[in-house]
Amino acid sequence: MKKLHGFTISFLLLKFCLILCCLTELSCFWRIKNSEDNDKVLRGDCVFVLLIMEEPIEDNFYNELINFRIPARRYEYFLVMFFATEEVNNNPYLLPNMSLIFSIVVGLCEDTLEVLDKIYTQQNSSVKLINYVCGLEPKCSVDLTGPSWKTSLKLAIHSRTPKIFFGPFNPDLSEHDQLSYVHQIATKDTHLSHGMVSLMLHFRWSWIGLVISDDDQGIQFLSDLREEMQRNVICLAFVNVIPENMHIYMTRAKIYDKQIMTSTARVAIIYGEMNSTLEVSFRRWAYLGAQRIWITTSQWDVITNKGDFSLDLFHGIVTFEHHHSEIAKLRNFMQTMNTDKYPVTLSQTMLEWNYFNCSVTKNSNKIDDFTFNNTLEWLALHKYDMVLSEEGYNLYNAVYAVAHIYHELILQQVESQKVAEPKGIFIDCLQVDSLLKTRVFTNPIGELVSMNDRENQCAEYDIFIIWNFPQGLGLKVKIGSYFPCFPQSQQLHISEDMEWATGGTSVPSSMCSETCTAGFRKIHQKETADCCFDCVQCPENEVSNETGMEECVRCPDDKYANLEQTHCLQRAVSFLAYEDPVGMALACMALSFSVTTILVLVIFVKHKDTPIVKANNRILSYILLISLVFCFLCSLLFIGHPNQATCIMQQTTFGVFFTVAISTVLAKTITVVMAFNLTTPGRRMRGIMLTVAPRLVIPICTLIQLVLCGTWLVTSPPFIDRDIQSEHGKTIIICNKGSVIAFHFVLGYLGSLALGSFIVAFLARNLPDRFNEAKFLTFSMLMFCSVWITFLPVYHSTRGKTMVVVEVFSILASSAGLLGCIFVQKCYIILFSPDSNFLHN
Repeated sequence: MKKLHGFTISFLLLKFCLILCCLTELSCFWRIKNSEDNDKVLRGDCVFVLLIMEEPIEDNFYNELINFRIPARRYEYFLVMFFATEEVNNNPYLLPNMSLIFSIVVGLCEDTLEVLDKIYTQQNSSVKLINYVCGLEPKCSVDLTGPSWKTSLKLAIHSRTPKIFFGPFNPDLSEHDQLSYVHQIATKDTHLSHGMVSLMLHFRWSWIGLVISDDDQGIQFLSDLREEMQRNVICLAFVNVIPENMHIYMTRAKIYDKQIMTSTARVAIIYGEMNSTLEVSFRRWAYLGAQRIWITTSQWDVITNKGDFSLDLFHGIVTFEHHHSEIAKLRNFMQTMNTDKYPVTLSQTMLEWNYFNCSVTKNSNKIDDFTFNNTLEWLALHKYDMVLSEEGYNLYNAVYAVAHIYHELILQQVESQKVAEPKGIFIDCLQVDSLLKTRVFTNPIGELVSMNDRENQCAEYDIFIIWNFPQGLGLKVKIGSYFPCFPQSQQLHISEDMEWATGGTSVPSSMCSETCTAGFRKIHQKETADCCFDCVQCPENEVSNETGMEECVRCPDDKYANLEQTHCLQRAVSFLAYEDPVGMALACMALSFSVTTILVLVIFVKHKDTPIVKANNRILSYILLISLVFCFLCSLLFIGHPNQATCIMQQTTFGVFFTVAISTVLAKTITVVMAFNLTTPGRRMRGIMLTVAPRLVIPICTLIQLVLCGTWLVTSPPFIDRDIQSEHGKTIIICNKGSVIAFHFVLGYLGSLALGSFIVAFLARNLPDRFNEAKFLTFSMLMFCSVWITFLPVYHSTRGKTMVVVEVFSILASSAGLLGCIFVQKCYIILFSPDSNFLHN
C-alpha cells in the first residue's frame, strides 16, 4: 500500500514538473491555498485604524496587539499592513520621526457580520462609534474598511470618522448622503461589461449564462451587459438573480441549480459580492460538479474544490482585474521577515498566501524534487515575486493615502505652532476628510493615485485564469489584457502562448447552435434567441464563403457557384459554334441542301422548254428554288457567335424568305386552279388572269410580312442575351427574340399562308392534267405545317443552345420538305425518264 501511494505521488510530481517546465517563459503563478477555502465558510471583513506615534515600534508590538489566529482569508491584508507601515516608517521623507501603526477592531476580522448585528440592534442603538479611540482628549483617525461594502455601510452610517473602503468599487457608497465620510480607493468598473463581451467575441462564445446578486449593482450590470451583448449578437442562455436573503434563496436553490446544470451554455458570468448568498450558490454548484468557464471579477479569485484537477479541459475561473504594477520590495520583505517582530500565528499561515513567478526554472539545470511535505524548504531555496490581489493593492494605496494626509496635517500643525495640541493628534475630522477627498499622490511603484477621481475611464484590465491543482495548489495565469481606450481592434490582447492552459486542446465552444459552415446560411427559429438558428444550404447560384453568414451572396452573371457553394467560379462562354458537332452538322446540311437546290435550279433552267418545266409557270418554279436557297442559307445566321446584326437578320431573313417561298407555292396552287376553271370569258382574259394573278400574290404577301418585320424591329427588336440557367457553369450567348408577340405574328402569318396553300392545293389535287402538281403542293404544305406545328411546343420547352438547334432544324426540315415534295419527281422525269416528258394531245 505504501509503495502504491509512493508511486502515485511520484507520478503526480512528474506530471507537475513537466507542466512547470512548460511555463518558464509565461507570466504565471501557482499558489498554495488554505483548506478553509473549501469549507463553505463566508469570509469576514477587517477594519484597520491607522494612527501615528512619536515612539518607535517595539519588536513585540504586534504580537501583543494581535492575540488571535488570523483567518486564512484575511492574512493577505495583515501582510500588506505590515509591509506598507514598515515601508512608510523607513521612508525619511514621509512622516519623519514618526511611526505609522495600525490597530484592528477585535472581532471584526473573525466574524464581521455577527459582531455588527450584535452592535447595531434596537437594544444597542446608543453605540455610535466602535472605532473611535477615547482618552483624555478626543482624536480623529482614518479607518480602512473592507472588502465588503455592507460592513462599511453599517460602520459609516453611525460614524463621522473618515473611512477608506479598499474593496471593489460600489456606487452605493458614493451616492448616499449619509456616507460623505466614506472614500473609495478602487477604480470603477466602467468598461467591465465591454471587456467581457470582447473576450467572448475573441473565443466566439455566443451562448452565455449570467448569475448576479439581486441588488442595484447587479441589476445595473445586467443592463450594461445586455446592451453590449445585443450590439454584438451574443445571447443570454439564462439569468440567475440570486436573492440576498438566505431564507428566500434556500426556497429557490433547486431552481437555480437546475438552470445551471441543464443549460447548454459552457460559459457563465458571475457578478456580485463575495460573503453573500451568491458565494453560497457558487460553492454549491462546484460541489454538484457544474463545470463551466466562469468569467468574473478579481474578488472571485478562489479555489472551489481541492480534488478538481484536469489537464485536458478548459474549465476554471477567468477574472478581470484592474492592472497594477508589481511591488518588487514585497518579495524581499517576505523573505527577510522578522518572525520575532510579527505574530507567530501569522508566520505559520504566511505560506498559505504565497504567490511566486514561475520563471524560477529559467536558470535551473534541473527541476529538483518537489513533494507536498517540503514546501517550506522548497520556497526558501527559490526567489519568487509577490503578486497582490486587487483588494490588497487597494489597501496598500489606502495606507499611503493616509500617510500623506497625516504628513500634511503634521506640517500644518508645525506651521501653525499649535503647542496645546499634541503632535500627531488630530481633532477636526472634517479637516481630515477634506484633505483626504482631494488627495493626489504617486505611490512607491510610480503609479498615480487620486482619491477624487475613482472613475478612471481608461483603466486597463489584466485577464487571469485560475486553475486548481492537487492538494489545494492553484495556478493563476495572466492570459491577456484589455485596454478600453485603445482603438476597437487593439483593445483586447490575448497571449499567443496560452495553448498550455487548455491542456493542448482547443477552447470549448459555447453556442446555442453550431456555427453554419461555408455554403450554408442561418435560418432563425421562431420565439428563440438570435443565437439559436438552423443551417440551410444556400439557394442555387448563391454562395457563402464564411462561417455563420446571415445571407448568401448571389454570384455575378458571369460566374457560377461551385458544388459546395462556397465561392464563385468563372463561367465558360458557350454558343452554337461551327466547331460543335451539332453546329457543324447543321451547317453541312444547310450547305448541302443549298447546293442541291442550286443544282435543281440549273436543271430546270437547262430544260426550261420541256413540258414538265413549263407546266404551272416555270418563272414561279425559279422564284421558289431561289427562295429555298436563301431559306437554307439563312439557317447559317443561327450558327456562330451572335452579334446584334446577326440577331436582327436571323428572324427577318427567315420570315421574308419563307414568306416568298410559301407565297410562291400559293401562286403555283392558284395557277393550277385557274388553269382548269377559267373557261370564260375567252382565251384572252384567261391568259391575262393566268399571268397577272400569280405575280400579284408574291409581292402582296411579301409586303405584308415586311410590314410585320418592320414593326417588330421598330418596337422591340431582337438583341444579344445571356442564358445562365440552361447549363451549369456556362453562359450561353443567344439571340433574344425581343418581342415574343411579334415573333408569333410572323410565324402565324407564315402558317396562315401555308394553310391557305394547303387548302387550295387539296381542292385541286384531282384536276385532270398530266403534269398537275397540286398533289405535290398538297404534300409539301402538309409537311411544312407538320414541321412548324411540332416546332412550337418543342421550341418553348427547350432552353439555351437546344432552342437554337430546334429552330435551325425546323428551317432546314421545312425547306427540304418543300424541295423534295415539289421538285424530286420532276427532276427524276427530266433526268431519268425523258420519254415521259411530253404532252398528250
